[in-house]
Amino acid sequence: MAMSFEWPWQYRFPPFFTLQPNVDTRQKQLAAWCSLVLSFCRLHKQSSMTVMEAQESPLFNNVKLQRKLPVESIQVVLEELRKKGNLEWLDKNKSSFLIMWRRPEEWGKLIYQWVSKSGQNNSVFTLYELTNGEDTEDEEFHGLDEATLLRALQALQQEHKAELITVSDGRGVKFF
Repeated sequence: MAMSFEWPWQYRFPPFFTLQPNVDTRQKQLAAWCSLVLSFCRLHKQSSMTVMEAQESPLFNNVKLQRKLPVESIQVVLEELRKKGNLEWLDKNKSSFLIMWRRPEEWGKLIYQWVSKSGQNNSVFTLYELTNGEDTEDEEFHGLDEATLLRALQALQQEHKAELITVSDGRGVKFF
C-alpha cells in the first residue's frame, strides 16, 4: 500500500522557501511548513532525523525549483513544531530531533483502543510484540519507533491504564 505524497501548492511557490518578514504572512507560512513536515513524516513513517538530513531531504529541498529552505529557517519551523508538542530535540545543540506526527497521548489512546477492542486488557506484551507483532499489523502504531512507543506508554501509565515492566527479554507493558 504505497501511497504517493501530495505536495501542497506552496511547495511549488518559490517564496515559500524564504521566511517572510510580515508577521501575519509568516504565521501562515509556518503553519503550512508545520503541516507539511507532519504529513511528510507520517507518510514515510519517519520519526527522527538530523537538521542536516532534513535540509537535504525533499521536505525542505525542492530540486525542481532549485530552492532549499536555509538551515536557520528550518530551525524556526522545527522550533514551532516543538512549541506545538510535535517535536523533541534529542541533543542540546538542536542538531537532531524526534518528530511526532501524533503526540504521545494520541498514540497511547490508539494503542489502548486496540487493547480494549481486541479484549487484551490485563495482558502483558513486549514492546516488540506491540509494534512488530502479527496481531498489530493492521494498526497505525505497527512499526512505531521505540522512543515514541515508550512516550505513549508512559502517557497511559500516568492515566493508570498501563504499567511499564521488565520482562525476560527486555521491556514490556501490562494493560489494565
